[in-house]
Amino acid sequence: MIDLIARPSPSLDPDFHPAINIPGVRGLAPVRPPKEKNTDMNHFLDINKTDPADLRGMIDAARRIKDARQGRPKGMPDDDQPLAGQMVALIFEKPSTRTRVSFDVGVRQMGGQTMVLSGTDMQLGHGETIADTARVLSRYVDLIMIRTFEEQTLLDMAEYATVPVINGLTDRTHPCQIMADILTFEEHAGPIKGKKVVWSGDGNNVFASFAHAAGQFGFDLVFTGPQTLDPEKIFIDEARAKGVNVTIERDPFKAVEGADLVVTDTWVSMHDPQSARERRHNQLRGYQVNQHLMSHAKPDALFMHCLPAHRDDEATSEVMDGPNSVIFDEAENRLHAQKAVMRWCLGV
Repeated sequence: MIDLIARPSPSLDPDFHPAINIPGVRGLAPVRPPKEKNTDMNHFLDINKTDPADLRGMIDAARRIKDARQGRPKGMPDDDQPLAGQMVALIFEKPSTRTRVSFDVGVRQMGGQTMVLSGTDMQLGHGETIADTARVLSRYVDLIMIRTFEEQTLLDMAEYATVPVINGLTDRTHPCQIMADILTFEEHAGPIKGKKVVWSGDGNNVFASFAHAAGQFGFDLVFTGPQTLDPEKIFIDEARAKGVNVTIERDPFKAVEGADLVVTDTWVSMHDPQSARERRHNQLRGYQVNQHLMSHAKPDALFMHCLPAHRDDEATSEVMDGPNSVIFDEAENRLHAQKAVMRWCLGV
């Protein structure tokens, strides 16, 4: 004979949640419904979405983090272990060298562990929604860094994750790179506020984050490149609204006059077909950063390139290896800047 006990039906009672019988634990542990959305997290999604005081705090923290390493071996942990016991998911829909290595090493130096996932591992948005993936990952890890194609993938991940999310790059912006660039500039030339930065080439995702940074850190920005590759107007308008000068100058020699920093990026993507590569080269040939162009900037103007570079296309080897180039300091500083970003996200 079966003893039936009246219980509310899950399908009829919206407040009913099943229970788990945990061995060795008296009583039943209720299973609570998952949080549907996250509305108050320390995500690092874009520079323009982060308070200027927090950005300044991260740059200053990155400098202290770098100084504290004191030249010790790369595999030796930091004295401070703020990520001890923390698991960080590193998601790469887009392949990467600097982003993958710098985040992985940074987490390990701070005492945490990493789980590296590629686009083929994840199949983001194919079959399972980004929202469900974000909810599931949040049960396994303490922090998510994602390098992806579509900005909406990043935004969906942040909306539904219950742990902080970091933008490792999208087709629209690249904020971690610019945090490293600000750190690098200030190491060599002091505060960037009020300085003149010139971008030569394509108004791409890295330029977009430079425009965000101009408004937040208070430096002037000039874009020089062909009209067909102009940046989105919204990036320029937003920076101007914050009181900085952001201009477009077609003549690269006029653009770099009085520049404190000259920046460029690769003209082509590894995924571009040959026809697109040839078209880009024809469009951008006049905007190559060479010694003749650098001679029109300030004598001590710095040169940056986020790498990887196609030497003697967007910039000559003479400039890249010259005395004004800080490209390898810039690459190293991805590590230190991102460690500061992760600490800010986790509040540690």
